[in-house]
Amino acid sequence: MQLFAGTSHPALAQNLAEELGVTLGKLELKQFSCGEQYVKFGESIRGKNVYILQTATREPDKDLMQLFLICQAAKLSFAASVHVVMPHFPYARQDRVAEPREPISAKLVAHLLEETGANHLMTLDLHSSQIQGFFSIPVDSLDARSVLVRYFREKKLQNPVIVSPDVGGAKRAKKFADSLGAELAIMHKTRPQHQKSEVVEVVGNIEGRTCIIIDDMIDTAGSLCAATQALAARGALPDVYAAATHAIFSGNAQRNIAEAGLAEIVVTDTIPLSQNIPNVTVLPIAPLLAEVIKHIELGQSVTEIYEQ
Repeated sequence: MQLFAGTSHPALAQNLAEELGVTLGKLELKQFSCGEQYVKFGESIRGKNVYILQTATREPDKDLMQLFLICQAAKLSFAASVHVVMPHFPYARQDRVAEPREPISAKLVAHLLEETGANHLMTLDLHSSQIQGFFSIPVDSLDARSVLVRYFREKKLQNPVIVSPDVGGAKRAKKFADSLGAELAIMHKTRPQHQKSEVVEVVGNIEGRTCIIIDDMIDTAGSLCAATQALAARGALPDVYAAATHAIFSGNAQRNIAEAGLAEIVVTDTIPLSQNIPNVTVLPIAPLLAEVIKHIELGQSVTEIYEQ
């Protein structure tokens, strides 16, 4: 196998290469003055299993276009297989027609990945599991739960309760609660507009408890801020924690996080952080990705890795 990487996350690419004990392959990537991107493999990949690391950052369109070009270049260069390692899958929140005349953007991204030559996708914590159904190629939707649970288990918090910020994330929060041996609470919220939420009710016993809010991503942190305020108003302990796989942190995220007054925010490095935000702990995912890739190359099951 050979590992290549786009420009989205150089640090993660290098960490993954070190975990696998390989050297990153040579890949020429540049942008013309007109804005068009150029891709060229700097070594032969004929008959090789090619792994391409490219995550979605705060410039998802640029990241995707570069990935499509790399995939097609690999396909036209006679690679035996093209495995896309995309820790953060973009457009995942647009997985259905929620309002009339909308596209299903996540499905379009899936089709474009297949059309450009991807034979397999590895990603972490899709916003909704139905996105796997948009693909006709194999998809390994990995779970970062084991990485996050291990961290909180070592903190030894007293009497914690896992809180889902909405009904849609209840299943994810329940698995996290079971892994940590904690109880579950679920919030009911409404969205009067995009990237703005209001908490209507909290179902579960949170009074006098240490709350850990679990979500797949933190974008502007508006929902996180509203959730923290709702927990405080209902008697939760002041030290509220938050955990998420994808730290997008766009827009007013830094201000919203500061206003939320969280004790700690725990995320993984699926996305490179461009802001220095206090009380944010970043956990590495390269060991998890490397272990999965090793199992794939050996033809072994990967489920046992992330369901520990």
